[in-house]
Amino acid sequence: MAIYDTFKTRTAQALPQLNASEIKRIQRFGTQVCFRDGERLFEAGLTYFGMYVVLKGGICISRYDGLGNTSIITEHGPGEFAGEISQLAGAPTLVNGHAIGDVEALMLTVEGLRALIIAEAELGERIVRAFILRRVEQIDNKDGGLVLVATPGHPRMHALQGWLSSNGLPHRALDPRTDEQARALCEHYQPQAQDWPLAVCPNGDVKKNPSVVDLGRCLGTLPELSPDDVWDVIVVGAGPAGLATAVYAASEGLTVLVLETRAYGGQAAASARIENYLGFPTGISGGALAGRAFVQSQKFGVKMAIPAPAGRLLCDTYPIQVEMCGSLTHLQARTVVLSCGARYRRPSLANLKQFEGKGVYYWASPLEAGLCSTEEVILVGGGNSAGQAAVYLSAHAAKVHILIRKDSLASTMSSYLIERIAATPNIELHTESEIVALEGTDDEGLQQVRVRDNRSLLEKDYDICRVFLFIGADPNTGWLGDCGVQVDDKGFILTGFDVRDGVARAALETSVPGVFAIGDVRANSTKRVAAAVGEGAAVVSQIHAFLAEKAR
Repeated sequence: MAIYDTFKTRTAQALPQLNASEIKRIQRFGTQVCFRDGERLFEAGLTYFGMYVVLKGGICISRYDGLGNTSIITEHGPGEFAGEISQLAGAPTLVNGHAIGDVEALMLTVEGLRALIIAEAELGERIVRAFILRRVEQIDNKDGGLVLVATPGHPRMHALQGWLSSNGLPHRALDPRTDEQARALCEHYQPQAQDWPLAVCPNGDVKKNPSVVDLGRCLGTLPELSPDDVWDVIVVGAGPAGLATAVYAASEGLTVLVLETRAYGGQAAASARIENYLGFPTGISGGALAGRAFVQSQKFGVKMAIPAPAGRLLCDTYPIQVEMCGSLTHLQARTVVLSCGARYRRPSLANLKQFEGKGVYYWASPLEAGLCSTEEVILVGGGNSAGQAAVYLSAHAAKVHILIRKDSLASTMSSYLIERIAATPNIELHTESEIVALEGTDDEGLQQVRVRDNRSLLEKDYDICRVFLFIGADPNTGWLGDCGVQVDDKGFILTGFDVRDGVARAALETSVPGVFAIGDVRANSTKRVAAAVGEGAAVVSQIHAFLAEKAR
């Protein structure tokens, strides 16, 4: 009964009914439109809109996957509204909408929707909650979104599915050996070995062996960015610090563009459970925290571009310019916030790159956990992220071997995690140990791991196909050389009084006026999610002060 009641509550929140008074309050944010029976209101992968509120008739919402498959998801009647997170993010819709009977509706643009959500707090909360739950349903039921076609185990599939999952994008994977439509698609396009996998966009376009940039273009996460626009703030990196800056700056009226290389949430999003973040006594997954922050940023009108790695920072002119990686496009900003975090550190193993994504992983999401069911795995690392990942994987794998070079976890991991690891029967800690060799093939992936005990110097081979590396990260600052941003001897960015020029400056400002650094990439920062969020909030007041000084 409790499960049934929960289901009913969730359905009611995903499909709320607006009363006449609430619809009247929405009217000033939209325009009344009419459609004839069967007429299309919006089309998957092509149409941009904010929200439709049904006044008369109904809207049929149907799944569409680019292969021509369609099925009804739901129908919205009078007092209900059409839309989900794609609309709030300014991306094309992932579903089709058709008129049922003669329809009268209020149509809100993306800008109108955001204005409504901010001006009408209680209504906005209900709308945003409905949008979130609808996206969750799309992911769970694979309604709409992208279709990937390849045989299971294809080495490119893990990278693409990982990127889609990390960005909360619904998708399906089809095996051409067993699925008739996938087989027909392959017969039509005749993919060669280098063409796999195929990706079918919601609008029907087919990409051969696409990059994540290709997927970002077809799903709307990577919008066209004009070099003529001048942003108040460009945030480089969408980890907790960058997302906090984006939310606070946009909520205070600044125009904000966020450039992220892989997925919002950064490395924190890969954390299975964050238990020491204020306000979440039972903990929260990094992915859930990042997802909420992403939606919050869209509510306030932040422009997010993923994947969009920054290639160079150019500070010899004002506005400051950010050159996109692999492109000559220069984006302009009055201020730049560097929250670009770090790059995963890699051990010195000759053939490591050969097995990345094919047995070697740098995070432990549900996608990776599903791969190691009933298997033994090795996890390398002794920090909190490693501990959280080990506990998470222990619920899926037959056994988790933790390898650390030190003689204990005491100096690198929180005590509550150490206690939890010790109490988990299928986790075994190997101290003063390290991986010395990886064995496998390109086709089969990783097959065997050789581990050395550095006390006895004895080596042992494990028939293990999954290795998780949590050995820290190096600051992602190599691209800042052309701008002259000062870094310390480890590559972390110097700010405030730490800058070596004797000039008084804001606490989070770098050696370059108008360029700020926050989060893990900043020298002497506290490497905690809460600290990163705090710096992201604090930097906004310093940005305001800089812009006010410039305006004088």
